[in-house]
Amino acid sequence: MAALARTGGPEGLWLRAETQTGGRGRHGRPWQSPVGNLYASTIVRPRAGDPVPATLAMVAALALHQVATAYTGADAGGGRIALKWPNDLLLDGAKLSGILLEAAGDAIVVGFGVNLAHRPEGLDRTTASFAAAGLGTPDPAAFLADLADAFARWVARWRGEGLAAILREWQARAHAPGTPLRTTGPDGGIVEGLFDGLDENGALRLRLADGTTHILHAGDVFLI
Repeated sequence: MAALARTGGPEGLWLRAETQTGGRGRHGRPWQSPVGNLYASTIVRPRAGDPVPATLAMVAALALHQVATAYTGADAGGGRIALKWPNDLLLDGAKLSGILLEAAGDAIVVGFGVNLAHRPEGLDRTTASFAAAGLGTPDPAAFLADLADAFARWVARWRGEGLAAILREWQARAHAPGTPLRTTGPDGGIVEGLFDGLDENGALRLRLADGTTHILHAGDVFLI
C-alpha cells in the first residue's frame, strides 16, 4: 500500500490481505497473521487545514470501535469494548486489534489488524479475538466493508469538526478515568499512574501518586 500511496493512489483506496508474511506492529514488532483475521490498509491524503496527521490514529480507533460494538452488541461507552491510548481496541481488557500509521510521501497509510478468528499468544500483553470471546467469527470482507464506511465518516468529522471533537469522542469510549496504567516512553523509562484523559493535542495524561501530571506523547501503555 505504501508504494501505491507514493505513486498517486487515491484517498479511500483499501487493500485487504488474507494473510501476511511480514506483518508489522508498532516499533517494527512482528504481527502474527493467520488466515481468518482482518489485515487491511487505506490511504489518507492530508489537506491544508486538517488536524495533525498523527491524530488519524484516534480517528481509526473510533471507526474500529464503532464497527466492533456493532458486531458484538456492546455498549458504545467505555465498557466491554474500550479504547486504550493511543489506538488500541480492548475486549474485556485484552488487546483485540492494532492500528499502525505510516507516512508514504505526502500520504498517510493507515493499517488495521483485527483478531476475528484467532488471537496471538506469547506476547507481553493479554490478547482477545471475537471467536475466543464467544462472539462468533465475523467475515473479514464484510467487516472491512463496514470499517471502510465508518472510517470515511470519522475522517469527515476530523476534517469538519476538528481535533477537539475527535478527542471528546475518543475519551467517551476509553477505559474509565482513574484506570491504573504503566507506560514506557521512547527512552525506555517506566512511569505508573492513573489515566487522567488526554490533553488538547491528544497526548496521554497520567496522574501520579504525588498528585502531579505526567504527559506522554509517544510510547507503550499497559493496563495494571
